[in-house]
Amino acid sequence: MSAAGGFLFCSMDFQPHIAKFAARMAEVETELGDPKVFENNRRAQELGREYARLKKLVQLGDRLSKALMELRDNQALTEGDDDEMREMAADEVAALEEEIPRLEKELQFGLVPPDPADSRNTIVEIRAGAGGDEASLFVGDLYRMYTHYATAQGWSHELMEGNAAELGGYREVVFALNGEEVYKLMKFESGVHRVQRVPATEASGRIHTSTVTVAVLPEAEEVDVEIDPADLEVDVYRSSGPGGQSVNTTDSAVRITHKPTGLVVTCQDEKSQHKNKAKAMKVLRSRLLDQRLAEEQAKYAAKRKSQVGTGERNERIRTYNFPQNRVSDHRIELTLHSLPQFMEGEIDEMINSLMQHDLEEKLAGIDT
Repeated sequence: MSAAGGFLFCSMDFQPHIAKFAARMAEVETELGDPKVFENNRRAQELGREYARLKKLVQLGDRLSKALMELRDNQALTEGDDDEMREMAADEVAALEEEIPRLEKELQFGLVPPDPADSRNTIVEIRAGAGGDEASLFVGDLYRMYTHYATAQGWSHELMEGNAAELGGYREVVFALNGEEVYKLMKFESGVHRVQRVPATEASGRIHTSTVTVAVLPEAEEVDVEIDPADLEVDVYRSSGPGGQSVNTTDSAVRITHKPTGLVVTCQDEKSQHKNKAKAMKVLRSRLLDQRLAEEQAKYAAKRKSQVGTGERNERIRTYNFPQNRVSDHRIELTLHSLPQFMEGEIDEMINSLMQHDLEEKLAGIDT
């Protein structure tokens, strides 16, 4: 489409979508004007977030329309007789040709309905798979990588449960990440992560292959998942460290079993039994919510065979090859040759690429 017709840089006509956004924004504004809506605080918050999102998209659409008109006018001026005016117009054209693709990209993201879980805090579970001690060491490496990334994002992190291995690392580690858009950025990390390297204990220099599983769960609130206390079996016991040695003289560790699903959560990180139980309940709620969401996603997963965002954790999603200094994501066939920096938490390029791929998959299903 030409600049005069509306959109020069991409084939998508945004105007029908912007009109829908504006109409919906008016509806939300009317609903927010009713005092009764604030009797349901959760609903009021949802409407507030929706209104802010729609307002931003409508403003982006208005700016894009104006930018395209300005581009058309300035392109015409570059054909004029006034040298000074031609030079000024050429500068404006160059600036607009940079701005318009950025606006279009932001609008493309806005066309995809947001995942309601994207703004939630997140529970991350990392477990050793095949590979014995080397797998446990890599669990520790990934835990460190994600906490470094979290710090760079301005998020906080809290250890929920750490089952330390005798030679270092963890057989299992569970931690919470709290901040803005945590789940949105972290959700593509779910899956099987494979590491190829020479273990420190390997005298012959032979490369070993080990696997680790990562589960990223949106943190559930009590209103999301109703848990009947009668469905819980709560056991308390003395916490233990590597090798099973006791690290506490009181029964502060907690094990909660959800009888209907068979899910078991343990927590012994705190010295207080009450705090351990609260942490364990937070993890249990998040696992139950994740289970429910997985069931809902399965209904349409067969229709959309994207490997990104499916949450299928039995697939190998990424390989970390230390001898070759590369990390490869098999879902989008992206390889980065900066493994040391990656393991220090510099994973933005990978995550941004996964998000872009997911966006393109979803946009392909939108009638444009």
